[in-house]
Amino acid sequence: MTRKHPFRPADLDGDRLALYRAITEGPRAQGPRLFDLVSDDGVLLGPFNEFLLRPALGDALQRVGAAVRYQGALSGRAREMAILVVAAHWDSAFERTAHEAVGRAAGLTDAELAAIAGGAPLDLDDPAEAAALRLARALVAGDVDDATWAACVPPLDRETVFELTTLVGYYATLALQMRVFRV
Repeated sequence: MTRKHPFRPADLDGDRLALYRAITEGPRAQGPRLFDLVSDDGVLLGPFNEFLLRPALGDALQRVGAAVRYQGALSGRAREMAILVVAAHWDSAFERTAHEAVGRAAGLTDAELAAIAGGAPLDLDDPAEAAALRLARALVAGDVDDATWAACVPPLDRETVFELTTLVGYYATLALQMRVFRV
């Protein structure tokens, strides 16, 4: 049973149209297209169509998403590893497919992607990447205990931990929304 109500561009006006344009013409639409944002008939894909249900909330979410993806300090590899940890935890097919493509472009190997998807140990040379992965796994498991904090700070600083927790929380929100709306 589908729970999705597809918003077609021709039917949009006001705040919904402004949000549609912010998603399709903003930073997600710049640079190489590693996954589709819209269907052939212009309907937003992934979590973005549901953002149009409540444009004020959807716009706030899309701005958080743009900030954590395009204005953060995490390396592309660390960011995509954290997103893929969330995708694996929530079994989010869209997040996994989209961000495996982005992760490959950021330098993640197929073996690294498989280890992240399976929750397997991953031997990373970069201490910040290893800390980001460990912290993301702890966050989706429910808490960052003192031992994990001590292992992750440093090499991550408190600002980067804030960024990472925001990133994980944002993608967990999207995964939950996609699960509820059967996206």
